[in-house]
Amino acid sequence: MVNERETVGKLSSDLIVKPVEAENSYEQMTEQLSDWDKNIFECVDRCKKEYPGDFYIVVITKKEKLMQNVIRNYFLGTFSCPTPTWDQTVYAYNRSDESIDFLWTVPDKATCFVFSNYKTLVAPSEHQLLKFVLDFEDGTLLEIAKKRNGEIETPPVIVLDIPA
Repeated sequence: MVNERETVGKLSSDLIVKPVEAENSYEQMTEQLSDWDKNIFECVDRCKKEYPGDFYIVVITKKEKLMQNVIRNYFLGTFSCPTPTWDQTVYAYNRSDESIDFLWTVPDKATCFVFSNYKTLVAPSEHQLLKFVLDFEDGTLLEIAKKRNGEIETPPVIVLDIPA
């Protein structure tokens, strides 16, 4: 007898028809992050073979279009520090000391909106995430990315039209 596994689509549709159970954010986070570290280390191992120097690990979180209750994380490597955006977590890998440094997490657009508009209601345990949201909105994370990439902002050139 062949051991058949249910498809993601079937599991998703089964969950949609079930009554909604109250689930706190900690339980959701624990479930989603169960393989997080394993995936980070697998991505680092892949990228160490591809990239000769330091690199960045970008985790992009996406909801499936047809199955909104299915969330997937994609672990990618890149030479340059990525531009901050929604649904993104970024780490820096330093080859010389083989360290992985967590840089930031930007949640989805709706969470950013709630956090930035209801700052005083954010639980103390989520203040670090609130700081990332505010740093994303005011451009601080973008400045960090530019600095890490060696991009230099130059002041605008002013051309004066002086009559001869």
